[in-house]
Amino acid sequence: MVETLNGVVRAAVLVFAVSSMLSVGLAHDWRAIVGPLRDWRKVVRALATNFVLVPLLAVFVIQIISLERPHAIGLFLVASAAGAPFLIKLAESGETDVALGTTLLVVLLPATIVYMPLVVPLALPDAAVSTAAIARPLVLTMLLPLAVGLVAHAYAQPLAARLQPLAARVSTAALLVIIAAQVLANLPAIVAIFATPAIVAALLLVAGAFVIGYALGGPSRASKEVLGLGTAQRNIGAATVVATQAIGDVDAVAMVIVTSLVGFAILFPAAALMRSRWGGSPAESD
Repeated sequence: MVETLNGVVRAAVLVFAVSSMLSVGLAHDWRAIVGPLRDWRKVVRALATNFVLVPLLAVFVIQIISLERPHAIGLFLVASAAGAPFLIKLAESGETDVALGTTLLVVLLPATIVYMPLVVPLALPDAAVSTAAIARPLVLTMLLPLAVGLVAHAYAQPLAARLQPLAARVSTAALLVIIAAQVLANLPAIVAIFATPAIVAALLLVAGAFVIGYALGGPSRASKEVLGLGTAQRNIGAATVVATQAIGDVDAVAMVIVTSLVGFAILFPAAALMRSRWGGSPAESD
């Protein structure tokens, strides 16, 4: 039963990543995504926030909270992985700038592919992290569908307009399946973590990452919201790949999953609050 549920999770993650990134590409002109990359200050802020400040936050949390080693490893892996496809769904839920969120993914995904194989072995000398193991699924399931969607939007707009709502609905359904199957497949390990200080550590990491991203997001509300959500929503897929293939510890994997569930529990209500509190588009409020 557990193996079946894990298979469902793997398939649903694949479907979600492909459909969500394809949906974004189908809905946006490539200039809207590439344009913000010209502002090097925003790029530097995004990189520093996600790959310096959040890992340092994880180290601080691990120092102040007594965690079992597998849980500490899982927390650090989550803090080291940025650029999650769930950011697109969060941006849509908060009615904030989805194109800007996609730009952030374009910045963070390649950086994660380079960053994790370099940093994780320094922090965890026993781990043998394969660059290819991290890079391959990220490129094939996220960057490639985004590129296909952008090309379709540019050269086949009627087709893109018909496919985009379908891709969006598929990504929503896949997200619900991921959450349900993860909980059912890992229920004993998840319940065990909720009885330890590890749950507090996960809460501090997610909430602290959101505050850091929001505070450093820049002058506009849209950029604050997107960097806040994008910094707090870590790349659980990349963290899971490293936890399973390089670490091989069930409790470390469970910590990654619990932290992802904590992220969902905090960030989707936060996105809904953004929508209900301010209303309208970010551009109208800036």
